[in-house]
Amino acid sequence: MAVFTSVSLDDVQPWIAQFPLDRAVALKGIASGIENSNFFLTTERGEYVLTIFENLSFEQLPFYLRLMEHLAARGVLVPAPVANDKGELCVPLHGKPAAIVSKLVGSSELAPRPVHCAEVGAMLAKMHLAGRDFPLHQPNLRGLAWWHGAAPAVLPHMAGPEAALLRAEMDFQQAFHASGLYSRLQQGPVHADLFRNNVMFDGERLTGFFDFYFAGCDTWLFDVAVTINDWCVDLDTGVLDEARVRAFLDAYHAVRPFTADEQEAWQPMLRAGALRFWLSRLYDLHQPREAEMLTPHDPTHFERILRERIATPAPSLYR
Repeated sequence: MAVFTSVSLDDVQPWIAQFPLDRAVALKGIASGIENSNFFLTTERGEYVLTIFENLSFEQLPFYLRLMEHLAARGVLVPAPVANDKGELCVPLHGKPAAIVSKLVGSSELAPRPVHCAEVGAMLAKMHLAGRDFPLHQPNLRGLAWWHGAAPAVLPHMAGPEAALLRAEMDFQQAFHASGLYSRLQQGPVHADLFRNNVMFDGERLTGFFDFYFAGCDTWLFDVAVTINDWCVDLDTGVLDEARVRAFLDAYHAVRPFTADEQEAWQPMLRAGALRFWLSRLYDLHQPREAEMLTPHDPTHFERILRERIATPAPSLYR
């Protein structure tokens, strides 16, 4: 949630008149994240988040915003998009797509315990089931096709052992994604970026998932792998924490039982989740964009996780 496009309170004041939010009284840029320009927006009606989209188009955005609307209507804890006086969820601001969503209460839990992981696992399963009848479709824009485009852009910047690992894992994932096993995995809308800083808690109570702007249609298991690789690891080593993994998987399985095919695909999918974020962090480091308050994430964190997922057998998805 960096700031690429600067916006002042004076800029927002006439623009916000089209929304049922009354007058804007405060606007503050949000420093974390790397994709869009985000601001905490306070109006006379309450607190919200304003996002200006730097990469997504007006044509792509209905998928994300309507997905959040769809999930919220089915009891999944997500921010609610605010429509303007024409019923539109996405409107131009400084010539770029922009949207306002409700602000969740609580704060991110950056040192999760098993109880937090269980909450996330159960809500993620509920989200997957709630998305089954969502009528719009958009592929995961940071899936295999994007990896094939990004890898050649970063390989010239990499040392021999790291480049060899990236090439080998790309070959492995190409074969996995082309397999009959992969084709049998259940699919639907996924968050695809459900890191600790994209979930809010009030104590031990989960209050919501947010930042759906990497969402797309993919395998549910990929979403689980991405989430496990952040919520259930030792940040220094990338090793999975058994207690947190078990709490997460048991809570998910109780809501949406895993399949035998998913069990067979679990270790390759954990590797896929690690590769996706290693590659995107390498890309952000070597193909930077200018932004206020932007600090690229360290790619070596997910290189460690990928090496660990290759070397160590994955825990069972279910008991």
